[in-house]
Formats: sequence, C-alpha cells, structure tokens
Amino acid sequence: MKEINSIITSFVENKHNNEELFLATVVNVQGSTYRQPGARMLMTTSGKIVGTISGGCLENDVIEHTRLMTDEKAKIITYDTSAEEDIIWGFGLGCNGVVDILIERIDHDDPLNPLGFIHQCLLNQKPGIIATVFSVSGNINVSLGAHFTINSDGLVNSNIAESVINNALIKDAELVLKNQCSSFHKYQLSSGEVSVFIELIQPPPNLIIFGAGRDAIPLAEFAKSLGWKVTIFDCRALEITKERFSMADEIILTRREILHQQISINEYTIAVVMTHNYFDDLEILNVLIPSDIKYLGCLGSKQRIAKLLTDVQEAMVEFNPEKLAKFYAPVGLDIGADTPETIALSIIAEIQTILKNRTGGFLKYRTKPINKRNKIQEIAIQN
Repeated sequence: MKEINSIITSFVENKHNNEELFLATVVNVQGSTYRQPGARMLMTTSGKIVGTISGGCLENDVIEHTRLMTDEKAKIITYDTSAEEDIIWGFGLGCNGVVDILIERIDHDDPLNPLGFIHQCLLNQKPGIIATVFSVSGNINVSLGAHFTINSDGLVNSNIAESVINNALIKDAELVLKNQCSSFHKYQLSSGEVSVFIELIQPPPNLIIFGAGRDAIPLAEFAKSLGWKVTIFDCRALEITKERFSMADEIILTRREILHQQISINEYTIAVVMTHNYFDDLEILNVLIPSDIKYLGCLGSKQRIAKLLTDVQEAMVEFNPEKLAKFYAPVGLDIGADTPETIALSIIAEIQTILKNRTGGFLKYRTKPINKRNKIQEIAIQN
C-alpha cells in the first residue's frame, strides 16, 4: 500500500504542473515474475519516477518507450524473461516469466483516469474495480488500454465501446468484489477476442493499536511503512501520546468506561491489544471479540490470555466460540522475538499472513507457487 500511496500523492501534487504524466501498469504475467499484476510506476517528463514494475531491470526501458509515444494511444510492451535471449538484450531478468506492461498517458481531467479512481477509493475507504483491456484481436471496436470502472455504490464508467463486453464486465466485477480477488477474462465475440484484467482496488488495512507504551511505537512505525492506516487508543489519556505517536493517522485519548462508544469497526479493521493493563484488555476484548473484526491480536502470556478469555466468556450473555477464530494470542509469529522491534515484526508478519490467507511458513518448504498464477477465464458472448 505504501507504493500506491506514494504514486497517488505524486499524482495529486502534479495536478497544477504542466508536466506530462505516464503510468506503467503490470496487467498480465505468465510464469515467475518479480512484480504481479496491478504493480504500477508513475513517470514524469522531468524524470521523476515513483513505484516499480520489476526488480529494477525494466524501468529504464519502459521510460524510453514513453519518449516514443507521440499520440494519446496506450501501448502494451511484452517482456519475455523465460528465454536466454534476455541476457543478450541486457536485461538479465532471471525470473523465468513473461510480463505485459500497459503504458498510458495520464490526464487529470479524464473521468477514467485510473489514478483518480484509486484516489477516490482510498479517500472514501471503499473498494472499487478497474478493468483494463490488455489484448485485442479481430475486428472489434475496443481500444488497447480501455478502462471500465465500478465503485462500491455501483456507479459504472467505461470507454469500452462494445456494450456486450460492458454488460459482461458488470457481472464479473460483482464476482471480483464478492471473492475479494482480481481476475483475468477473455471475452470471445464472433468478430474477435478481448482480454481484460479485472483489478480489485482495496483501501489499506486500518490497524488499531490499543496501548500507547514505548513497545507500541515500532508496531505503529512498521504499519505506517507498509502504507496502513494507524489509530492509537490510549486508555491512560496521556497527552504525551500525541507526541510519541506523531506518525499515527488518529490518536484517541480515552478511558475504558467509554471505550465502547468510540470504537468503529469495518471490513478493513484489524487490531492489536497491548495496554499492559488487565482490566483495560478485558474491556477491549469484551467489545472486539463479538464484533466482525478481521484480525484481533493480544499481547501477553498464555496464562494471562486464558484468564482473559475465561472472564470474557463469563461477561457475555451469549458467547459464540466461532468468534475466537480471528483471535490470535499470544500475538505474533514464532520468530524468537524478544525486543519491541522484533515483537512488532512478528506481529506485522502474522497480520500479513492473515490478510493474504497464508500460513507464515518457510518458502523453501512451499510446494505451491509463491504467487497465485493467472488463469484467464474464457467467456463466449453474443454480439
């Protein structure tokens, strides 16, 4: 999330400049590649670059392609790193895969500007869908790089001329939102084929840290370095907390008696409880365990956690054991953490495994591909 936040910041700052902007987006990969579909790089005519679309080996060549773009048309550049010839080209990629990169001019006034759409999704803390055409064959009135967007309210915007494709995209976009996973589709018409990357745009996780001790500082810093939103709840209501956690997006000085009135949970909320006060922890868990929070971690020994859970169950009129599936305590992965920094690292790593539906094991023992392989769904539609 940090990368896209930086790209959006640069995009917004550039609005009143006269510089041309170009956006490179990874829209399709085959085999092993360093970056996955959705990775972006923003470029200006003055030479400013934000983001990456490879491990550093493709960026300069992509920039050269922007200098050759004399019209408004987007273009697709394909790099095949599965062949030995890439060493001869001078790339030396070594990833053994194929990557398609869309390069397009960015116009702030274009309603289908992908960065403008992403910016709105992040501002509103709502998901959205961007569909991008990355391959066209046959006699079809669809431009390479054409976009289709749909926001969380169902508002559709598109410059894809074929209405049957737009109708198909509406249905497939709804599935992407439901499954919370981007996908690839090839729409087969009687006059040709169109391949589309349907990308899920999600707001960053909102990490709520309950506790404002010094050991919470590296956790907040790690989260911010990933581009997450960070909220600090301090049940001691100390003014020094505002200075100590200046990196946080929001700081709430409170008391446990009114805590339940101030906590707001949505589908992007995750939380770590580390107040070092048993009764504060108990009140927080009484509020969060029954909620639909995606991840809830709690610092403490196994004995302390067991007592907390016993007291939580006694305090609830109806206790649903299934709600404990999202409760991780003692919090963190087993990496031998014994300092505030390494403990924060273990907590962040555990949260990342949950957000990505992984187990947190060693990659050397993983039998499946490290990244999800693209599978293009082929769909025949009538036109």
